[in-house]
Amino acid sequence: MFCAPLVRARNICAAAAIQYRMNSVFFVMVAASLAMCIFSSPSAAFPAMIDGASGAITLSLKLCAIYAIWLSVLDIMHKLKCDRALQKLFSPVTKKLFKGEDEETRGLIALNFSANLLGMGGAATPLGIRAMERMQDGTDRATDNMILFLVVNATSIQLIPATVIGLRSAAGSLASSDIILPSLLATIVSTAVGIALAKVLALPSDRGSKKRLPLAEKGVKFD
Repeated sequence: MFCAPLVRARNICAAAAIQYRMNSVFFVMVAASLAMCIFSSPSAAFPAMIDGASGAITLSLKLCAIYAIWLSVLDIMHKLKCDRALQKLFSPVTKKLFKGEDEETRGLIALNFSANLLGMGGAATPLGIRAMERMQDGTDRATDNMILFLVVNATSIQLIPATVIGLRSAAGSLASSDIILPSLLATIVSTAVGIALAKVLALPSDRGSKKRLPLAEKGVKFD
C-alpha cells in the first residue's frame, strides 16, 4: 500500500523522460529540415511554412467533421444500448483471451474493440486506459493480459478505417473507401499474429514464472 505512491511517481518520471527524449528528436528533425530549406531555397522557405500551416488547419477541420459524425454514431449506439449488445457479442472472445479479469473489465475491453472496429482510435483510447488500470495487479509490472491488450490495440482489426478514409477524401481521392477491404484483411492477419505471439511468449509465466515487463520500460503512464 505504501509503495503505491512510489510506483506511481516512478512511472510518471519514466514517462516524462521518454516524452522529453521524443520531443528532443522531433525538435532536431524540424530544426534540421528548416535549416536545409533555408540554405537550399531561402525564397521558398517561408511560403512553404505558411502553405503547410494553412493546409494543416484545413485538414484538421475536415477531420473534425468526420470525427464528429462517427463520435455521434457511437453516442447514439451507447444510448440505444448497442454497446451492451457488442459487449455480449465479444464476451466469449474476451473471456477466452483475458482470463482472470472481471466482467466490468471485459466490458471495457469489448467496447474498446468495437470502437477500434469503426476506426475510432480516439474514442477507443479512454476505454483502453480504464481497462488497463483495472488490469493492474498492484505492482509496477505489466501483466500478461495487459501486454496482450496492448498488442491487440496496436494491431486492432478495423472494419471501417474512418481516419484513413477521411485523409484520402481530404487529399482528393475519388474512391476513398477502396481502402476498406485491404485494411480489414491486413488488420485481421496482424491481430491474429500478434495474439499468437503474445500467447506463446506468455507461456513461461503461465508455468510458474512471475516475470513481467516493467511499466516504466514500456513508458505506460496511469494517472
